[in-house]
Amino acid sequence: MATKRAGSGLTVTQQTAKFLGVSVLAGAVLAGIALPAAGLVGLAAKGSVEGFDEIPANMKRPPLSQRTTILDVNGDEIAKVYSRDRTVVDFKQISPHMRKAIVAIEDSRFYEHGAIDLKGVLRALNQNAQSGENVQGASTLTQQYVKNVFVEEAGNDQEKIADATQQSGAAGIGRKIRELKYAIQVEETLGKKQILENYLNITFFGQQAYGVEAAAQRYFSTPAKDLNLEQSALLAGLVQSPSRYDPVNDPDEGKKRRDIVLSRMAEVGDISSKEAAAAKKKPLGLKVSQPKNGCITATKGAGFFCNYVEEVFLSDKAYGKTRKERVKRWNQGGLTIKTTLDPKAQASVQASIENHVNQSDEVATAVSIVEPGTGKILGMGQSRPFGYGKNQTEINLAVNEDMGGGRGYQPGSTFKPVVAAAALEQGTSVYQKYKSPYKMPYPSPVAQCDGKSWTNGAGSTVENENETEVGPYRMKEATALSVNTYYVELISEIGICPVTNMASRLGLDRADGKKFQQVPSMALGGQEMAPLSMAAAYATFANNGVHCTPIAIESITDAHGKALKVPKSTCERAMSEQTAKTVNSLLRGVVEDGTGQKAGLTGRDSAGKTGTTDERYAAWFVGYTPQAAGAVWVGDPKHERRMVDITIGGQYHPKVFGGAVPGPIWRDAMSGALEGKPPTNLPTVPIKDDKKEEKKDKGKKKDKEKEKDRRDRGGKKPSGGSDNPWPDVSFPPDMTGGGGNGGNGRGNGGGDGGWPELR
Repeated sequence: MATKRAGSGLTVTQQTAKFLGVSVLAGAVLAGIALPAAGLVGLAAKGSVEGFDEIPANMKRPPLSQRTTILDVNGDEIAKVYSRDRTVVDFKQISPHMRKAIVAIEDSRFYEHGAIDLKGVLRALNQNAQSGENVQGASTLTQQYVKNVFVEEAGNDQEKIADATQQSGAAGIGRKIRELKYAIQVEETLGKKQILENYLNITFFGQQAYGVEAAAQRYFSTPAKDLNLEQSALLAGLVQSPSRYDPVNDPDEGKKRRDIVLSRMAEVGDISSKEAAAAKKKPLGLKVSQPKNGCITATKGAGFFCNYVEEVFLSDKAYGKTRKERVKRWNQGGLTIKTTLDPKAQASVQASIENHVNQSDEVATAVSIVEPGTGKILGMGQSRPFGYGKNQTEINLAVNEDMGGGRGYQPGSTFKPVVAAAALEQGTSVYQKYKSPYKMPYPSPVAQCDGKSWTNGAGSTVENENETEVGPYRMKEATALSVNTYYVELISEIGICPVTNMASRLGLDRADGKKFQQVPSMALGGQEMAPLSMAAAYATFANNGVHCTPIAIESITDAHGKALKVPKSTCERAMSEQTAKTVNSLLRGVVEDGTGQKAGLTGRDSAGKTGTTDERYAAWFVGYTPQAAGAVWVGDPKHERRMVDITIGGQYHPKVFGGAVPGPIWRDAMSGALEGKPPTNLPTVPIKDDKKEEKKDKGKKKDKEKEKDRRDRGGKKPSGGSDNPWPDVSFPPDMTGGGGNGGNGRGNGGGDGGWPELR
């Protein structure tokens, strides 16, 4: 309600009403209103009252901000997101009680007058002039509707909101005159029924509810079509001042206002006095539904996936040329977005996370699962939930920084298969053998992409996890044991450029958006990646060497049911089928020991790789089957807490390896995600074993049998034993280590590889 303007005798409403009254008396009203070409209004509002020959389209049916509903692949709701909680309904979906109540209290002569109620204006002018205060308004429902359209268009732009609600001075008069002119045209174009429908859909009812449907659900948990008499009266009474008459915060004030509406309905003949009296005796009958808005309310721990869907929308020019336009489209809402999220996979991801890592742990975990051949994201979760409180975060730890994620994390030895694939594509034999000593200087020079060479001017060295890891090795053994010196020799021979090119073809880039550093320590996973990117890269091996970009959206329909364009996965060949099959053979869980099956994927063909970065700031397991590829990262997002002498998920670890925490998370998440799906085989090629290695393996097998026999007899574990996450499984060092330096190497490692080495 307008107040008296300081320094003047009349408010804007009074001045406007006086002007109209004078126009009526002068016989200057044509087609409902007279607009002067000069004078008081012309001083500030001339531009506001010209050019109104036709009603703007937005006045007929404004694009109202509504809820957007995000669904999983089965069509079940994940979350609702909105700038304004509103669901548009048509006239027949609004209770007759509600229609009568709003007219009775806001504009009882609505069906009798035109856009402007001249009798009401003169009445208000007379009463306000006598009191010296603005005690009675003169706006019709049509005028209120026009004003609400301007407010709706302003969105969250405070400057535009101020313009749309300006009360004082010439600008306020100009706004009022503009609204009056539009109101006339709205009446002529739409008619009473459509105006009332539009009004009830656009107006604000308090408690974050815009429109009568959202209000009915918020206060009474019922649709607008089922509102009874007293419920309708309460909602109609809120429009004048939603905060003052809020029945949730002030039930007494809310009831007083409701009863005023009931009395007014009786006065105008909508209901009898007896009906009004009976309704007044009834309690408010509130059944409040708390507003649930945004990804923070997502089900099944899918808050970060929900946020990723929003980022995908805001990044796609199909929804607007500029990000500002796309944000406006997103806030306008009214969309139904069906995603790729598989509820079974998501539930399995979340359950596995909660079973292995606590929200309050010093470190966190992030998990992503994608489908080979389609790029569909099946599951995405992390141990620190979406939120702003303690042990919560709004950063999606699974994705790149530009999609709402962080700077990424060094993948360690999980990057070595990328180097292997690049070498195989260059013609390197899978039987290529290198000396692979325990410790060695980085070979120099090494070819870079720009035609220059990296040189080891600082004398940087690289070493393996264990002193017993001494070559010569071939690719199969070096991969199984995660021999750092082998892979450094390999990248030094083929050059850095083939590796960076292979990484790009696999969809791998640095999570912080920076370019790859041209250093040989790249072979050891020293440059930051995101779990989603790693999962999609490994899915390429399962898909015969064809990489598919990850996608999160299957379909989008707007408020009118029209299908919108959605981003599609782009599938391109990253390597030959032969290379992919060879990598599968190298990673097959590891083939020699069948550790993929013993990790929980019983009866399924699987492959995978662990990684542990230098100083144990991060540990990974990335693995796949023909039907799903998953990446698990565990670490401190701030890169401050080393994972030594640490308790994670209630279990103490002297040192965390890739197989010690990420491995079990991957095993449980994938097992649940694939439950009920028939197993299929990975495409592989036979790789002959080195005769010497076969002898070593036989010796290892005997040692394992002796150890098993000792345990069966209740013997104690000898001191200095390995940190094995699965006591009944014997792992190659890679499956429990991943190459200790993980990218920085010893010394300078040919560059910092992203994070500086902290000791």
